[in-house]
Amino acid sequence: MKESFFDQIINDDCLKFMAKLPDNSVDMTFADPPFNLNKKYNGYKDNREFQAYLDWCEQWICEMVRITKPTGSIFVHNIPKWLTNYATILNDVAKFKHWIAWDASTAPMGKSLQPSHYGILYYAKDLELNKFYEIRYSHKRCRKCGYLQKDYGGKKASLHPFGPLISDVWTDIHRIKHNKYRDEHPCQLPVHLLERLILMSTDVNDVVLDPFIGTGTTAIAAKRLGRKFIGIDIDKMYVDITKNKLSHEKPNSKIGDAWVSFYLKNIVTIRDIDWEIIKNHFIIPDNVKEIDFKKAYYKSKTIP
Repeated sequence: MKESFFDQIINDDCLKFMAKLPDNSVDMTFADPPFNLNKKYNGYKDNREFQAYLDWCEQWICEMVRITKPTGSIFVHNIPKWLTNYATILNDVAKFKHWIAWDASTAPMGKSLQPSHYGILYYAKDLELNKFYEIRYSHKRCRKCGYLQKDYGGKKASLHPFGPLISDVWTDIHRIKHNKYRDEHPCQLPVHLLERLILMSTDVNDVVLDPFIGTGTTAIAAKRLGRKFIGIDIDKMYVDITKNKLSHEKPNSKIGDAWVSFYLKNIVTIRDIDWEIIKNHFIIPDNVKEIDFKKAYYKSKTIP
């Protein structure tokens, strides 16, 4: 692949641009496409006829799979209604690995169960070659007293100091609800959601591609974690917003030599293999089995 494509935000139709990329050239692809629910995007009409929408989705899904390396990962985020259709397409061209349920309530839709999760389909080109790292998230604690919220039934002594391994249900990452944190985009995702996916499936300098970059969440996560990125969006306003945001970001989401995910200056996601590196950068009292990192003393006194 041309290195001139790396770390670029492209204003183009994703199908036209992805057609320029060679087979097996990207380490991770992530898509958060328009939901076809008549949302108010700036330069896209989100109201295609049912089959026309699925035909279009099949095109960009197949392109994502084509350009992903045999070691790489394919992620697609949407509501369950569309993910069931996406899975039908993906099952013919890639290998199913996980359906990640992201616990994030949405508005009532009437005469239905209350929607309480989005899904992220996780597929691979080759399950044997697929790059994957076990991920840990921080223990949930009482905001006031700092005690663990979960009752571990007398097994507290056997807990990992940082937190448990993640499952395929994610309840610790929340939607962006406050307008002061939102851009002019109807479906903005939290950066630490993408950071978790990137830590789980890539290494430093790997290439992450998002064909619907919107206002830049995937690219920002990739840059913070020292990965290369390619973002595509058909809307110039979103592209300009993303470029401006990226100009203020640096690849500094680290503790020592370990790349981690921060939220509100707290470490929220780490790779399990990096724990030995991370713990050496904190002063941890003797006989402490699990650490409240909000109160732990970070040796450098500053966290990015």
